Amino acid sequence: MEEKEKIMTEAERLLRQQRDERTAAIKRAVPDAAERHRERVAGVAKKITGGGSTAKVAEKPYRHELKYIISEAEYKILSTRLKNTLKPDAFAAKNGGEYFIRSLYFDDPFDTALEEKFAGVQSRDKFRIRIYDRSDRVIKLERKHKEGAYIQKSSLSLSRAECDAILAGKPGFLLRRPEPFAKQMYGIFAANRITPRVIVDYTREPYVYPVEDVRITFDKNVRTAMRGTDLFDFSAPTYPATDMVHNMILEVKFNRYLPTYVHTLIQLGASQHVAASKYVACRRYEF
Repeated sequence: MEEKEKIMTEAERLLRQQRDERTAAIKRAVPDAAERHRERVAGVAKKITGGGSTAKVAEKPYRHELKYIISEAEYKILSTRLKNTLKPDAFAAKNGGEYFIRSLYFDDPFDTALEEKFAGVQSRDKFRIRIYDRSDRVIKLERKHKEGAYIQKSSLSLSRAECDAILAGKPGFLLRRPEPFAKQMYGIFAANRITPRVIVDYTREPYVYPVEDVRITFDKNVRTAMRGTDLFDFSAPTYPATDMVHNMILEVKFNRYLPTYVHTLIQLGASQHVAASKYVACRRYEF
């Protein structure tokens, strides 16, 4: 038994060593690969859109985004504080102060989005389809672009039939949509061969403050369907994301600066700004 434990310990050490070496190699290689990848996507999108500049397709400006992993005890303190001082967003106000979100994340055959996150690449993208409250009434195809400490989100509303077409690997209808972002997304599907990777479920409790368009959210009960990718199968089992057991994610988004009033409201001594990612947390089951 002792010999078996030694073998298992050595195997785990070798696996960690291989992972560290792989991560170091990615950190060296990914920036150049990512740049080549973006140039390729831009070239495809340029052909599709008739040669227009792809830099003009962004729908929303860049915003600051801060993320914190907080405990259930910290949540109770902050949530009580915000309920007494800020308003929930319009949708949450109609649904008891919170709502359910399911996101289906996409990645390419090389797991570029995942590896760039691990490697700490400053300029990267994530792609997902998002639905709310276990319904197909609102379906959004989204790209979330991160540039250092800033984020930019572009989105496109889909019908159920359009969503099903994407999930079936047939995004050609995007070329017939009038929105520039639709054509850009077609270019990304065509050039990157991105496919569904993981389902991420959670409950969101959002608050808003008008100055600098501040948005504060608690993302609770983060769960994964592991390798399941059927967006509308709500009977499929899901499991708590390992990193989020007894924890949750506090996100703070704002335009140019965080108002002092809001900054004071969210202060908790033990919490630290972290590079939290629900996508990464839910894909850890694969490793």
